[in-house]
Amino acid sequence: MFSLYVTVAIVTIVINAGIAIADFARVPSVLKNSAEVGVPASWVPPLASLKAAGAAGLLIGLLWVPLLGTAAAIGLVLFYVGAVITHVRARVLYNIAFPAAFLALATATLVLDLAR
Repeated sequence: MFSLYVTVAIVTIVINAGIAIADFARVPSVLKNSAEVGVPASWVPPLASLKAAGAAGLLIGLLWVPLLGTAAAIGLVLFYVGAVITHVRARVLYNIAFPAAFLALATATLVLDLAR
């Protein structure tokens, strides 16, 4: 079970770090998607910081402080619940698979973390 947790956590870390980098770089598709769901461009860097903090927290939890990893997983789950709700409220469902997949990964990481 621990190796599954480590694998899923690493995938979650890499994906969240990657999307945070894309957000910080203000990749046009990120800004377009944010605008479509009603998130102002000025919010993108703070939201990217939350994703990066979640990835860093998972990594620190994996290597040194398990409770911090649990807290980071909870934070990412809540973040992506908000992202899915934002997509639904804006009725932008053609690309809801992305936040839903990120939510699924964060949830799997949390569940596996709590089960170990």
